[in-house]
Amino acid sequence: MVTYLSTQGVFESKIKEMIDIIHQYGGQVYMDGANMNAQLGLTSPGFIGADVCHLNLHKTFAIPHGGGGPGVGPIGVAKHLVPYLPSNPVIKTGGEKAIKAIAAAPWGSASVLTISHAYIKMAGKDGIIDSAKIAILNANYLAASLKKYYNVLYTGETGFVGHEMILECRNFKPMANITEADIAKRLMDYGFHAPTLSFPVHGTLMVEPTESESLQELDRFIDALVSIYNEIIEVKEGKTDAENNVLRNAPHTQEVIASDSWDRPYGREKAAFPLPWVLENKFWPTVSRIDDGYGDRNLICSCAPIDDYREGKFTFETVK
Repeated sequence: MVTYLSTQGVFESKIKEMIDIIHQYGGQVYMDGANMNAQLGLTSPGFIGADVCHLNLHKTFAIPHGGGGPGVGPIGVAKHLVPYLPSNPVIKTGGEKAIKAIAAAPWGSASVLTISHAYIKMAGKDGIIDSAKIAILNANYLAASLKKYYNVLYTGETGFVGHEMILECRNFKPMANITEADIAKRLMDYGFHAPTLSFPVHGTLMVEPTESESLQELDRFIDALVSIYNEIIEVKEGKTDAENNVLRNAPHTQEVIASDSWDRPYGREKAAFPLPWVLENKFWPTVSRIDDGYGDRNLICSCAPIDDYREGKFTFETVK
C-alpha cells in the first residue's frame, strides 16, 4: 500500500521504480487516493503503475473531509484485476471471477456522487488541472512564508513540497516548554481549526491548504502562525510567565474573557484578539482546555461514587 503524494507532502521521484520491484516479486500495489488533489491532470495511479486505487472523493472532488465521513468513491483496478471486481445480487456488475457484494449499493452513495459529478462537469478538464496546480501552489506559498519560523520537515528533491507540509514543532518544547498541542489550541483564538496534530510525525503539525483557500485566507493563517511563533519567543525570553501564558491557557472562551475574576498576567485583548483582523471577525471557541488527551488514554467513570450508594442516597425499585 502506498500513498502518493506521500503523507509527508512529497512527490516520490522513484515511485515507479519502487512499484516495478514489487511487481517483479509478484506483489500488487494498492494506492491510497487521498491526495488526488495534487495529481489531477499531472500524473495518475495508472501512470505510476498502481494495481488498485480507491479514489477518495473528499477534498479533491468537493466532498467534505473528516467528521466521520463520508468515505466513498470509485475503486479503480488495472486490467488484470477486472475479472475479480465484486458482483451484486440484484444488478449485474463485476467480472467473471467476481466475489460477492461488498456493499448494499453497487455504485456507492448517490447523494454524494452527484455532488462530485457536478463539480467535475462545472470545472471541466482545464479547471480540474488548475485545481491541482493551485493546491500545490498554495502549499508552497505557505511553506515559503513560514520557513523562517517553522522548519518544513520534508521537501522534494527540488526543495518544494506537494500539496501539504509537516511543520516541525518539537524544537519549541526544550526552548519554551511549548508543544504542538499548545500551538493547535492557540490557533483557535485566531479563528482557525488546528491542522492535523502529531501525524504522521509526532510533535508536528501537518498543514494542507488545498486549492480552495483564497490568498487572503492563506495570509491570515500565515499571520496567525507567525504571531504564535512570536508568543513562543516571549516565553523563551522570559517576557511572559513560563506556564501562565496565552499558549498554555488557550483557547480562551467568551466565558473566560468576560469573567469578573481575571487573574492572568496578560491582557484580555491579547488573549482573545491577538491580531486586528481577529477583532473584525471573531470566532469564539466554546470550550476551554480541559485535559488534552488524558481522557482518550484513561478510562474515566462518570457514575456516582460507590459511597453514595452505601449511604443510601439512591434507592432502587424492582420493575415488574
